[in-house]
Amino acid sequence: MDYLLELAVNPSVWVALATLVVMEVVLGIDNLIFISIITNKLPPEHQTRARRIGIGLALIMRLALLGTVAIIVRLTEPVFEVLGKGFSWRDMILIAGGLFLLWKATKEIHESVDPTPEEKGAGRATLGFAAAIGQILVLDLVFSIDSIITAVGMTEHIPVMVIAVVTAVTVMLLAAEPLSRFIAANPTVVMLALGFLIMIGMTLIAEGFGAHVPKGYIYTAMAFSAGVEVLNMLVRRRKRKAAGTAGPAPRAVPIQREAAKR
Repeated sequence: MDYLLELAVNPSVWVALATLVVMEVVLGIDNLIFISIITNKLPPEHQTRARRIGIGLALIMRLALLGTVAIIVRLTEPVFEVLGKGFSWRDMILIAGGLFLLWKATKEIHESVDPTPEEKGAGRATLGFAAAIGQILVLDLVFSIDSIITAVGMTEHIPVMVIAVVTAVTVMLLAAEPLSRFIAANPTVVMLALGFLIMIGMTLIAEGFGAHVPKGYIYTAMAFSAGVEVLNMLVRRRKRKAAGTAGPAPRAVPIQREAAKR
């Protein structure tokens, strides 16, 4: 209890907590985009449940990993070398997760651009519930390890990490439904989100091979692309409104009827 009171009156701990909460929320965006895309392929009655299970698993994994911080720290130690480059368990997990993201995003883009006859039915589910939860579980593991390693690098206080993780997952839970509805209602946003997943997958692979990519560059590019898409959506909406207020074109009078009047 005294330890918690010491943390509560330490200004540097509050600064670290605020910074870590922001970092965890930003890192959770990747996880949330993937969950939204996957669950939108389920029947409507299963989507909300799948999203809650996916986000719940993300929270459980993060808290479980926080309980094994000593093991998580050792995941960054090299276990073998290839051509003089050491690879740790974290590197292998990031590479595997990046490859999975590339495969999944590419497959989704292919199905959207060139669907098979069986997939052309509007609103038809193309993924089973167990398969969706399995895919979410795999990416939850990858993003959870990355999230906890980031937290360990920013602070040494476990209570601060727990608060930051719980806050970030709560934000994910609140944002899941609106984000999923927004993605489902805007097909072009789906393609943009899949492009984000490809970029994130390449970043995970690069970091797995030791090439550090500053997260600021990644999220700045994502924010810029999202801003451009918002402008495109506003333009399309204004064009639809203009077309709706123009009214029907005047009907042409048949030539034969006009000649008969004369």
